[in-house]
Amino acid sequence: MPDGLYERDILGWAEEQAALLRRLANGERVNAAIDWPHVIEEVQDLGLSELRACESLLRQAMVHLLKLGAAPDDPAATHWRGETAAFLADAAARFTPAMRRRLDLDALWRRALRQIAAETGSTPPAASCPFALDELLAEDSDIAALARRAG
Repeated sequence: MPDGLYERDILGWAEEQAALLRRLANGERVNAAIDWPHVIEEVQDLGLSELRACESLLRQAMVHLLKLGAAPDDPAATHWRGETAAFLADAAARFTPAMRRRLDLDALWRRALRQIAAETGSTPPAASCPFALDELLAEDSDIAALARRAG
């Protein structure tokens, strides 16, 4: 956009572009006013942002499962179980079918292991993720069973 609205005010730019796209969809000729390079970039980034959010939630769940697996009787275990349930439910809500081929559970697991190692100074268990994506995203995930496999 020649006036630099994209750089100055991303929300204002997005609202303006949405209005222009609606007009275009209704048959009005507005092609010259649409900031196509940035629209395309933002649409692509939106998908990547959702993927990263889902990955982050899954990794956070894995961290809590590792904590539960290592110390199921810890006073914080109730909190960890609740957090794990919330992270998994939120990941399931954000998950889309196209993410299945892009999610690398082993990479997320290794990141979770590194976080646990940094927090505890301990050597984490094996670097291969012990979970399948479907069991992490299942509405009725058995957190206790997942935690036992994490530990």
